[in-house]
This record gives sequence, C-alpha cells and structure tokens, in this order.
Amino acid sequence: MTDAAVDADAEPDPPVRLVAGTFAIADLDDFLADLDEIAEATGAVVQAFDADLVVSGTQLREAARLAARAIARGEAVARDPGVEVLLYAAGRRQIDRALELGVAEDEPRAVVLAADFGDVPGADRPPADLDGAVEAVRGLALDSAELAEGDAPATGFDEERVREFYGITDREFAATNGGLADAVRERVALLDVEK
Repeated sequence: MTDAAVDADAEPDPPVRLVAGTFAIADLDDFLADLDEIAEATGAVVQAFDADLVVSGTQLREAARLAARAIARGEAVARDPGVEVLLYAAGRRQIDRALELGVAEDEPRAVVLAADFGDVPGADRPPADLDGAVEAVRGLALDSAELAEGDAPATGFDEERVREFYGITDREFAATNGGLADAVRERVALLDVEK
C-alpha cells in the first residue's frame, strides 16, 4: 500500500481547543456574529454550546472527530462543519433539534469549540490559527478557562437537563457501567449508526 493510500484511509482527527466560561450574551445574534467573525479571521470552525449540557471536553472532541470523518466520507448532513459538530454533539440528525444544545441569551455559561478542519478532505477550509481563535473567544468572556481532555466545565453540568436532552432514562442510566458522561458519549457515537 502506498503512503497516499494510507493517508486517504486515515481517520481525520482535527485539533480541537475548548473554552468554557461566562459570556456577555446581551444579544444572541450579536454574540453569534462575533463567533462568525472569529471563525472568518482565524479559519477555525467555531461553535458554542450550552455549558449545562456539556458533560466533558471529550464529548465535544469526539463530536468534532466524527463530524470530520462524515465530511471526509461525503456523508455529512450539514454543509457547515460547525453545524455538523453540533449534530454529533447533540446525538441528533435534525438541525433544529440539535440547536437546543447551543447557547441562549438567558444562559450565559457556554463552552466554545475552536477546531482546525484544514486537513479534513472535503471541508474546504484553510489551516486554522487555533491560538488566535482561543484568544479571541476568551476576549468575549467575562471569565473563562480552557478545558483539557475529559474535563467538564468548572461550574459543572445540569444532570437533569442532560438526561432530559439526551433522553437517558433511569433504567438506561442504571444499566450503564460508567456515569452520565459515558451515556452521553454513547449517544454521540451512535449517531453514525442511526444514519
């Protein structure tokens, strides 16, 4: 097998950085426009999530990896890589339902993902300046911290809202060997099966 064949078969794994914090979201459209400007200026895929529904950084990193794989295979539902990441993070194929995982004016706590899809075949993105994207996102925050692999937002997540959003029943939760974060990651991974 040639090196080119090996590279073509490799699973895309875009670099991802996550910023969790409290954001001044006086107007949601303005906040989203600010994120779009950051994406445009840095080449990064930038997507914001309601921190109450993010159980760990791993959830969002896995969503980005699976979204990149879907794009590379020509199987993406959304044209925008950020929306595809949102679909995987939400474990849903319907964009309108996945948007419930996004930020809202009355929920200023958020986790913002910045990812480099520049090496993802089919994404048609330039290489991203992730340092610049993270710095710009942190500039929008009243307070913030970068999430390491596996970390949950410092303020935690809302277990009741997470279980309701992902439809995790008491019976399913009791049957899970891991915790709630494991059940959510399973929802993220199962989205490929549901296609």
